[in-house]
Amino acid sequence: MTSGRGTLTVLHLLLVWATMAVAVPTLGVGLVMAGWGGGMEAAATALVFGVPLTVLLLATAGLPARTVVPMCDSARGRLGWAVLVFVLGTLGVLAGVAAYGGEVDLGSAGTRIALTGVPYAVAAAFLVPDRRLRLGAVAVLVLGVVYGGFVGPAQAERRRHAAEVAAYREHRELLYLGDAPAGMRLSRAVVEPAAFGVEYRPADPDVSGYVGLTVRSPLTPSATCAQRLVDGMTCTVDARGEMRVIRELPGGVRDISLVRRHHGAEVEVSSQFLDEPGLRRLLDTLHPLSDKELERMTREKTITQGY
Repeated sequence: MTSGRGTLTVLHLLLVWATMAVAVPTLGVGLVMAGWGGGMEAAATALVFGVPLTVLLLATAGLPARTVVPMCDSARGRLGWAVLVFVLGTLGVLAGVAAYGGEVDLGSAGTRIALTGVPYAVAAAFLVPDRRLRLGAVAVLVLGVVYGGFVGPAQAERRRHAAEVAAYREHRELLYLGDAPAGMRLSRAVVEPAAFGVEYRPADPDVSGYVGLTVRSPLTPSATCAQRLVDGMTCTVDARGEMRVIRELPGGVRDISLVRRHHGAEVEVSSQFLDEPGLRRLLDTLHPLSDKELERMTREKTITQGY
């Protein structure tokens, strides 16, 4: 490719990019406004008129490329070239919209508008009979696919994960965890505005059982036996202020709850599966939820927000 021809080719691609970077967002806004004001029928009408006008505008942009692109040498050829560039470029724009919908970072509003014209310029580059230019277009296409399909989604997932962890850390005063009792595992944890609830269940899926741990806000009024006492229930408070509630259930089953204050928060453990010493061991292992534990729970989807 000679110097003059190369310059003309660059100007041709820049013209395609600039034309479509203006035309496509304008068409999109027009469709939205038509749909907003007149519903689907108005949007369809705007599409029917808008697409041919955009193609004609693109065909006009192909006029200076008559000596560079063989298809642009005649009016019929330019129209075919414009349709082909429009179809291929629109597929690229739709892929970009899908990536953006998946929270892939495409920059500021101005950057996204500028990027709108890139797929059309790449499509136009494929129609220029120059091997090096087509290889460049392939490279740009590959970069777009790699970023939009792999790198961008991975970055978006990391941002979502970081935001989720930060949201949980807003309730740091509630995030206390006890070591899972022997033979059990942490099954589920729920963060609420004034409480943090954790469920432990047997590691063996064939064994039934449940242990609940609830950490309540320091602003929550302290539990008292008067609030808990009903028929079939005994409640005692020891010298340290730890409350022990036992409810006798049919079949000799005992529902045991232990409540104590921990760094100002109220912590309650309860179970019909674990005995009292096991519940006390759970309380004795209370510790602030570490970053490593929170990362694992977030990754395994065992922690959620309850609001």
